[in-house]
Amino acid sequence: MKRLAKKVLHSLWRGEEGQDLVEYTLLMVLVALGAIATIHHLAEHIERAFGRTAEHLAPRNFD
Repeated sequence: MKRLAKKVLHSLWRGEEGQDLVEYTLLMVLVALGAIATIHHLAEHIERAFGRTAEHLAPRNFD
């Protein structure tokens, strides 16, 4: 099994197909990181908006 994996990795490293695979993988990682950063940023803004809304809807005591 190790030999097969080593042989496949070696052929991918030397061949152009491997280069394409690496490029697509790097592109997918870059897109995933961008999506994670965007979602994190949006989550903070959504959390703040819901927090402000909850503050406005909370009953106030006027003792």
